[in-house]
Amino acid sequence: MLLNIRHETICRTAQPVPYSIRQLRLTPRREATQRAVSWRISAPGRVRQMTDAYGNVAHLMTLDRPLAEISIVVTGQVETADADTHVLADPGAISPLAYLTETPLTRADEAILQLAHDHVRTGADRMRSLMDLMPEIASRVVAPAGAPGGERSAPEVFAQGQGSSEDHAHLFIACCRSRGIPARYVSGYLYTGAHPDTAAHAWAEAWIDGYGWVSFDVTRSRLAGGEYCRLAVGRDYLDACPVRSVRRDTELVSSVRVDAQQQQQQ
Repeated sequence: MLLNIRHETICRTAQPVPYSIRQLRLTPRREATQRAVSWRISAPGRVRQMTDAYGNVAHLMTLDRPLAEISIVVTGQVETADADTHVLADPGAISPLAYLTETPLTRADEAILQLAHDHVRTGADRMRSLMDLMPEIASRVVAPAGAPGGERSAPEVFAQGQGSSEDHAHLFIACCRSRGIPARYVSGYLYTGAHPDTAAHAWAEAWIDGYGWVSFDVTRSRLAGGEYCRLAVGRDYLDACPVRSVRRDTELVSSVRVDAQQQQQQ
């Protein structure tokens, strides 16, 4: 499948900031299941590319002139594989065991430990139990359109019963790690068919022996296949979010459009 993507992020502050730094993870990952046919980042200031500790293509954007609002736009086309795109046998830049350690956003309190104990089995049927965990989380934490998320902890989200795809991913990851299953956060895009105007999406991956990294879209209670474009992976939202500012008073407004076309047979 060929995904045509346009993503604009508006960054606003109450007053013009004379100097600002932002981390961008807005370039599709280089993996066996996808490749960027074309990709362009349009952003003000200086933009320097690097590869982070998780193997993500990242950019450091610095701006040394006062602006209260800036626009960051990425456009391009990504080709995704037709089959088995929900499994990555390659463990990645670091060992899956590094994804067993909880973070402040993915810690498990007593309620989450009980959820994991009730629904996550660690034997041969691990895959089936994680498939069953997705709808359980989605039913207990509803995700209305436009719900904010990202920097709330899994216990906070679980207690409130409302969140976003980012929150669903954190809760799923917390359950996995509490049961000794390596799990990581994924940011990216999703082609939704008749509704090309969407928000950036997030899902989770668990390392399952015999498979590799398996992608679970908790919000939609399904495996993440060829309709998904992967931007970045990390321990949680803070490691993999598309745009991250060092200033806490920055408002981020994002708009994403994804459409698709079937690849021509050779």
